[in-house]
Amino acid sequence: MRAHLVLLLISSFLTPIGASILGRCVVAKRLHDGGLDYFEGYSLENWVCLAYFESKFNPSAVYENSQCGYTGYGLFQIRDNEWCDHGKNLCKVSCTALLNPNLKDTIECVKKIVKGKQGMGAWPTWSRNCHLSDTLERWLDGCDL
Repeated sequence: MRAHLVLLLISSFLTPIGASILGRCVVAKRLHDGGLDYFEGYSLENWVCLAYFESKFNPSAVYENSQCGYTGYGLFQIRDNEWCDHGKNLCKVSCTALLNPNLKDTIECVKKIVKGKQGMGAWPTWSRNCHLSDTLERWLDGCDL
């Protein structure tokens, strides 16, 4: 068990070669181009805010939540037990595809997630950090969309 925890800790510090944190405006542009601005009634600011609090704009982020029994993948930390090929695969996508910085598969998957009965509430971090924020406009400040 101890060896597993050490490996998990080490892997959390590794970033795949070529992977990088995306800038806020790059994220905003890719999400906008992917059709998320006001998708299901949620402004682009909400999506950018969510991406920050889920992954700090890291499309390669992988977080194992052993207490809850899932691993989150990519910019929006999409859960493998429901949405990608390690579980029910409701998005019909491989979990590794959710790590691609072009965000195409990620955007298609989040569109399916947000259409559910919880909407963006499917992400507790959105409810805590973005939902009632009166400063959402700051997420697009200075971005040329």
